[in-house]
Amino acid sequence: MTAPAAAEDIRRVMADVLGVDAGVLGPDASPETVAAWDSVQHLSLIIALEQEFAVRFAPEEIEEAVSVAAVIDLVHRKQR
Repeated sequence: MTAPAAAEDIRRVMADVLGVDAGVLGPDASPETVAAWDSVQHLSLIIALEQEFAVRFAPEEIEEAVSVAAVIDLVHRKQR
């Protein structure tokens, strides 16, 4: 089992995929506040997170990932 991902590592992956500075990805950042976070980038984000942190998300979990805080929580839950 791998060590749980740090929130900073998750934000780094998110920033890389979305093409934004990690500093703009506060806990409340969402598709409504980050212009680059559209439906296509959302799927790219999910794939990148799955690959980076060796987790798999169910469709309903993908729909839950509606903010940075929700994504961090989701990754941490999957790593337990």
